[in-house]
Amino acid sequence: MPPHDHHDHSHAHDHGSAPSSPHKHDHGHGHGHSHGHGHSHGPGGHHHGPLTFDRAFAIGISLNIIFVIVEFGLGFVSQSVALMADAGHNLSDVLGLAVAWAGATLARRGATKRFTYGLKASTILAALINALLLLMAMGAVVFEAVMRIGEPAHVKGAVVVVVAAIGILVNAATAWLFARGQKSDINLRGAYLHMAADATVSAGVMLAGVAIWFTGANWIDPVTSIVVSALIFWQTWGLLRETIEMSLNAVPRAIDFDEVEASLKALPGVATTHDLHIWPMSTTETVLTAHLVMAGTPGATFLADAQAMLQERFSIGHATIQIERGEACATDC
Repeated sequence: MPPHDHHDHSHAHDHGSAPSSPHKHDHGHGHGHSHGHGHSHGPGGHHHGPLTFDRAFAIGISLNIIFVIVEFGLGFVSQSVALMADAGHNLSDVLGLAVAWAGATLARRGATKRFTYGLKASTILAALINALLLLMAMGAVVFEAVMRIGEPAHVKGAVVVVVAAIGILVNAATAWLFARGQKSDINLRGAYLHMAADATVSAGVMLAGVAIWFTGANWIDPVTSIVVSALIFWQTWGLLRETIEMSLNAVPRAIDFDEVEASLKALPGVATTHDLHIWPMSTTETVLTAHLVMAGTPGATFLADAQAMLQERFSIGHATIQIERGEACATDC
């Protein structure tokens, strides 16, 4: 959390519930500053998406474990190394879902004296790991496909079509479970993309199986794998970039820094702002700290109104606002 300037602070808390521990600032400067810290718990402030997705994670993991067992079994019976290898690849789905679920679960842990925000950032870490897992999985698919282009293995088209059709159903159904939450939570988006990517791979494999079934051209299978993997890599790269940005405390992409700054300056009595910081606490919650320079004394509801504005316009539910008098700031700012 960005450090505050050294001033005397009087805190005005706008909490839906009492804070677990009071904050005390005793600094040696004689300037009177009002410091408001608001945690808004309304819509858009705390998107506790993961709370409602425990069942989705449980169903998704169960479906994929069953699919891996079935695919490996069919591969073993039909002596298809490709199917057994793909079963190994699909284990990454189970791992990816488990990582996303672990991140969502850890994020619900309460704050402690060591982790004063709790473990909310676990969702960012989980999304980052999921993006890396997906890229690694696609890399393994491409590597295997390139190795097979020169000497394409004999592929049993009928078996491939059946297994791929099952894969489409399992992966698409699992992706659908997370479709509702993936737009507002990048951790859920990581799980969603992982499953949607595999549904796409399965669709490509099925089409390739049909083509092989009718033409006997085994090279179609590895070429299809490379094309599909390239498309998924393009989509996953954006997820990876965004999760890296969030882990580096970048302003969330959905928030315009200049617009937030302009909105704060437009508040009644505000002359200017400085030390404005916006960063993600988790994949669904955003934190803001700002110093507002005012010529006069703010009204009784100023801090509450400012925090409500940030909540409603930008879904920033954790705002810490420090008020500074213009004459005091002239020497400190």
